[in-house]
Amino acid sequence: MTNPSTEPSAPPAAGQPPVATTDAAGAAKLLGQAIEQVQRVIVGQEHMVEQLMVALLAKGHCLLEGVPGVAKTLAVRSFATVVGGKFARIQFTPDLVPSDIVGTRIYSARQEKFDIALGPVFVNFVLADEINRAPAKVQSAMLELMAEQQVSIGGQTYPVPQPFIVIATQNPIESEGVYPLPEAQRDRFLLKVDVPYPRGNEEFEILRRMSVSPPKADPVLNPDLVRELQDMASNVFVHNLVAEYVVRLVLATRTPEEFGMPDLVPVIQIGASPRATLGLVAAARALALIHGRDYVLPTDVQAVARDVMSHRIVLGFDAVADNVTPAQVVERILAMVPPPTPVWNTQQRQAAHTQHRYQPQG
Repeated sequence: MTNPSTEPSAPPAAGQPPVATTDAAGAAKLLGQAIEQVQRVIVGQEHMVEQLMVALLAKGHCLLEGVPGVAKTLAVRSFATVVGGKFARIQFTPDLVPSDIVGTRIYSARQEKFDIALGPVFVNFVLADEINRAPAKVQSAMLELMAEQQVSIGGQTYPVPQPFIVIATQNPIESEGVYPLPEAQRDRFLLKVDVPYPRGNEEFEILRRMSVSPPKADPVLNPDLVRELQDMASNVFVHNLVAEYVVRLVLATRTPEEFGMPDLVPVIQIGASPRATLGLVAAARALALIHGRDYVLPTDVQAVARDVMSHRIVLGFDAVADNVTPAQVVERILAMVPPPTPVWNTQQRQAAHTQHRYQPQG
């Protein structure tokens, strides 16, 4: 917990004074203002906007998958504006080479030496648009960038600024000129969020809002404040029972027969990696902070499990032929693996009721 006198100040949101982030409630209020600003521009897609904030707080990367025109790029642009920091959009194409994104050495005839020209990835937010259109060499350069948060040019390494997050988009329906992301790179994304079509009432609101001068989001956070919020999220308390629940969820993807799901043995070819275990805890901590809590509940884990685990599970050929999706497998595991049940004594129950302003009946 930081000293309030040394806290960095954030730009006011919509005319409101900045909110102190000395506790979970203050952080939740500030994060709520940031999400609200994004929602001024993006109609619906509440889950996508919340998961973008989860990825930022958990210091992870996010992969958005959806058909063209569902506001993936607009959401990321608005999110970067609200959070503050530097932003760069890179349109991935089949003719892209690694030096186009990470930088290269340029010979200076006047000084008779090579100078380093850093690429566009040296910003706080990298929007990798249609990342699955990039060839294998570019994907390998992205691996170092996402995993180590640095790039290597001419035998030297250059760290990227902090905070740093890669938000990538991909189109699931095209096959021409598309290079499917390898499992190693999909595993580097903390979250993979499916972006659906808007509902009917949301489509009408999109038409009404965007057919005139579209609204714009106002800055709420700044990089220093984001780093402080990330530290708060990493210190959110995780009980041992919740941690064991996370481990059991991941183990159920590897040995489902031990958890009463022998029918999933031929369905799952490769289960989730240990990175999924760490990702579940990090994402659940971030979600708890967004909701104003300094402790993780099993419901937080369940809320992020689909987006954390689905892209880390590889299904067998027969399952793919039967149109079984990894998300359906994760939902089945969540239904079969029992979460821990909190047991409160009288003093803890009264404290919880006071904290959540709950008045028992009778």
